Amino acid sequence: MGIQKTFKALSDNTRREILELLKDGAVSAGDIAARFDMTAATISHHLAVLKDAELVSDEKRGKFIYYELNTSVIDDIIRWMTAFQGGNNDAK
Repeated sequence: MGIQKTFKALSDNTRREILELLKDGAVSAGDIAARFDMTAATISHHLAVLKDAELVSDEKRGKFIYYELNTSVIDDIIRWMTAFQGGNNDAK
């Protein structure tokens, strides 16, 4: 897991909103772009960052590209973060 890339991708509100859109299944790039008041190029950049962090995958279907969550990376993040639970609680 490229944790730096993952957290960089998650640090942006627009990218987090895109992930929210994808939580129920694959969505076309055009439908994603239609949900934001930004240029298609800007949305394309956000999708590229998410893809580079392996948070999403893409698949071409005919003329359209569909994006989908990569839940394995999200599972890795959750496992990594929950490893900090149960640590030294003496500071309470």
